[in-house]
Amino acid sequence: MPFPTTRWSLLAQASIHGDAVQTEAWAEFYRRYQGPVIAFIRRQGRTQVQAEDLAQEFFIYVIENATLQRADPLRGRFRSFLLKLLVRFLSRDRVKGAAVKRGGGMEPLPLDAQLEDELAVPAAVAHSFDRTWAWELLALTKQEQALRWVARDRAADLAKLEGFLPGSSVAPTYEEAAQALGWTLARLKTEVFRLRQEFREILRAEVALTVDEPGEVDAELRHLHTVLADPSE
Repeated sequence: MPFPTTRWSLLAQASIHGDAVQTEAWAEFYRRYQGPVIAFIRRQGRTQVQAEDLAQEFFIYVIENATLQRADPLRGRFRSFLLKLLVRFLSRDRVKGAAVKRGGGMEPLPLDAQLEDELAVPAAVAHSFDRTWAWELLALTKQEQALRWVARDRAADLAKLEGFLPGSSVAPTYEEAAQALGWTLARLKTEVFRLRQEFREILRAEVALTVDEPGEVDAELRHLHTVLADPSE
């Protein structure tokens, strides 16, 4: 499904029970961002099942309450906005749980009320979320690239070359890969160059979907590279 340069306008129209375009926008929203959200909730001490349930409830709440329609894309990166929403949602869930235990019926505040002024996110928490976000972008990029190679009937070649891509734990030597593929070393180097170039193009397109202006893509890529390179996690 094609998205505009910024994801904000389309997400503002997303709906679970809307027309085909709105429903697909919701499905895409959930598919792309469930990974970082679930991982963040798990770090708060929830089980995998609890995290998945809370993540689904979070996304449904955001969409059904039209939270994204009231968001200002000029106030920051989409990942930062989503994290603030999530922190507030989890705080709301804890308050609601405590009220139930006391037998009370306290109604939680709207999820996006005064969002920018409340519940500041600690730097370590934001860093952890951004790191997961970055890994998710790499995974999405690899998925898209794999689809392209399958369409070219070159999935077997990609399986032997993907070790040269960012995020791979162990990369083969050029000599080993060339031998496995039955290629000359010169061809192998050319193919790896093209593979990495294609990967960068796809990654840029993915990042462009999460910023408000095309000119912000490079800054966002630098930030994500920084959090991935940080050895603290």
